[in-house]
Amino acid sequence: MPSVPRRIAGLWPYLLVAPTVLGAAFLLAYPVLRNLLISFQYFGMRELIRGGAGFAGWDNYREILGDTEFWEVVRRTFVWTAVNVVLIMVLATLVALMLQRLGRRMRMLVMSGLVLAWATPHIAATTVFQWLFQSQMGVVNWVLVRIGFDSFEGYTWFAHGNSTFAILVVLVVWQSVPFAAITLHAALVTVPEEIYESARTEGASAARIFRSLTLPMLRPIFGLVLCLEVIWVFRCFAQIWAVSQGGPNGATTTLPVYAFQVAQSLHRYDLAAAASTITVLLLVTVLIAYFRQMYKQEAEL
Repeated sequence: MPSVPRRIAGLWPYLLVAPTVLGAAFLLAYPVLRNLLISFQYFGMRELIRGGAGFAGWDNYREILGDTEFWEVVRRTFVWTAVNVVLIMVLATLVALMLQRLGRRMRMLVMSGLVLAWATPHIAATTVFQWLFQSQMGVVNWVLVRIGFDSFEGYTWFAHGNSTFAILVVLVVWQSVPFAAITLHAALVTVPEEIYESARTEGASAARIFRSLTLPMLRPIFGLVLCLEVIWVFRCFAQIWAVSQGGPNGATTTLPVYAFQVAQSLHRYDLAAAASTITVLLLVTVLIAYFRQMYKQEAEL
C-alpha cells in the first residue's frame, strides 16, 4: 500500500485483529476481575439492588476457608475430576487406536457417531440420561430386570449419592470422549506408517509400539487434550445441576455447584465470588504443576 505510511502499514495486521482481541479480553477478563472485586466486598442481596458494597478485606476468604464443608467439596471435586479425566483419556485413546484399524467406510460411520454425540447439547443429553435411569419407566432398570437382576425393579438411582455420582460420571465421559478421541486420532494419522512397519518387523507388540513409539511422539497432543479435559471436567456445572443440584446430601456437590448454591440459597454473592476465585486458583495451580512436570520430562528426553 504505497499511499499508507510504512509505520501504519506495519501496524495494519494488528489493527485488523484488535477488535477481536479487545472483544475477547472484555468478555473473558471483565467477569474475572468483577468476580475478584466482589470477593473483597460485603455483597449480598441489599448491595445487589441498592449498590454501595463495603470493603471486606480477607473476611470472605477466611469464612470460606474456615468452613469444613468447603474442604469436603474440594476433596470431592478432585475425586470427580480424577475419575472422569482418567476414564476419558483411556477410552479416547482406545477409540482413536480403533479408528486407525477400521476401514474407510466404517471409520467415517464411527466418526460421524462421535461428532453427533459431541454436538448434542448438554441439557438434551442430560435429559436423555435422566429418562434412561428413571425408576419406573427407565430403560436401564427394565434391562437389568429382564436379565435377572430383580432387585432393580423400581430402583431409584437418583436417591443414592454413589449411584448419582456414577451416572454423572458416565454422562460426562460420554460427552467428552468424542472430542478427545477425534483429536488423538488426527494426531495418530500424522505418524508415518513406516515406523510402525519397522517396529513390527523387529517383533514389537502393539502395546510396546504404543508405549515406546506412539506415546513419546504424540506426548504434546496427549498433554494438550489432558489439560483441556481437566479444565472442562473441573468446572463442569450444567450436567450436575440439571441432574441432582449437588445432591443427594451433597454427594455430587463440586466447587462450581457449591459457589452457585451459596449465591442462590444464601444470597451471599461475596462468599460465592471468593469460592469461585479459589476454584480458579486451584485449577491454575494443578495445571502449572502438570506443565512443569511435562516440561521436565521433555528436557530429560
